[in-house]
Amino acid sequence: MAVPTPHGVPDHPTAPQFPPELAKVLRADLAAVADEVEEEVRRQVPEYARPADGTYRQNLRSGVVQALTLFVDHIADPRDDGGAIAATYYELGRGEALEGRSLDALQSALRVGGMRAWRRMGQTAEELGLDSTVVAVLGELAFRTVHEVAQAAASGYAEAQLRSSDELERRRKRLLDLLLEDGPVTLEAVRDLAHGARWPVPRTVAVVALAAAPDRREEDRPLAAAGALVDMGSRPPRMLVPDPDGSGGIGGRAFTLALRGRPAAIGPTVQVTEAAQSLRLATRALGLMGRGVLPRQGVVRCDEQLSTLLLYGDEPLLERLQARVLAPLDTVSAGQRDRLAETLLAWLLSGSNVPDVAVRLHIHPQTVRYRLRQLEKLFGDALHDPATRLDLILALRAESLHTPQN
Repeated sequence: MAVPTPHGVPDHPTAPQFPPELAKVLRADLAAVADEVEEEVRRQVPEYARPADGTYRQNLRSGVVQALTLFVDHIADPRDDGGAIAATYYELGRGEALEGRSLDALQSALRVGGMRAWRRMGQTAEELGLDSTVVAVLGELAFRTVHEVAQAAASGYAEAQLRSSDELERRRKRLLDLLLEDGPVTLEAVRDLAHGARWPVPRTVAVVALAAAPDRREEDRPLAAAGALVDMGSRPPRMLVPDPDGSGGIGGRAFTLALRGRPAAIGPTVQVTEAAQSLRLATRALGLMGRGVLPRQGVVRCDEQLSTLLLYGDEPLLERLQARVLAPLDTVSAGQRDRLAETLLAWLLSGSNVPDVAVRLHIHPQTVRYRLRQLEKLFGDALHDPATRLDLILALRAESLHTPQN
């Protein structure tokens, strides 16, 4: 394992040469030094002040011995790269990350342990009568040794964090797939997957369907919505928002900022096991936005467009309804048809009130009455039949939505 050497620390101390007996003496004293180092670390670093038995204590003892061994091996043979020991600290770093602990405790232990070990071994060097130049080089070597094992631990910690993050994303993707799949979803199954995905199970959720980003780089960048499960690879991209009606939900400013101006359709709020229903309506609404039936820009909330979503829930059936009830309008010119259709819908929605129709359409009441006489000729008594009036409202409302909206 290649480990960079800190500024001011030589790759291998070159002068003076260490006496052959130095490594032998230090190695013989290694167990006693390890005891002192372990005790000092347990005293100064709270995270290591654990009961005397257990895996954590064993790992601490092993790490201390390995680091001291690396130091002595460097004295015996400066060419030794300490690869096996570096690998041990690499695994120690991985273990800290996988246990969800900070790397700070391990790094603190290395600093505390290094200082204690150097004081003890420095005393031994002085007792052997080594001159100050050799002792100084020993200090540089001690610094280098601590740096090597710290770098190895940091590398292991970083890789484990990356892999842990990737695994967490995979688990959240599986959870999202479960929540949005067709068919019944049990709360027990959701809780099982949510536990491994570190996702608190909310009572309610809403699914947001997103328009494709014009900039591919923007599409690849996950949305910053706290607690949301996001799948940018699906078509359309989608996100599941927990507790959407809460303070941090889809009504908050943070959610709007997370969309970064991207058109989106928000499905209705549902129970967590019914998320697929929210997705279905959000996807339908997004499709209608793309066609101009619903506003193309901004955010469309399905709960505010239920009648439109109902109308377009079965478009072939809607087309049959329109063809049947609006057939009388096919006998007039296109321009006249549009004016008569607009007037008829306004008249039906206003409760047959001519002045209200005139205000709504910005035309003279006499013009409204003229058009109504034309409609009477085309539709006859059907205009006064309650069932036919309802069919006309549905058909004309759907037709009016075809006018592109901005």
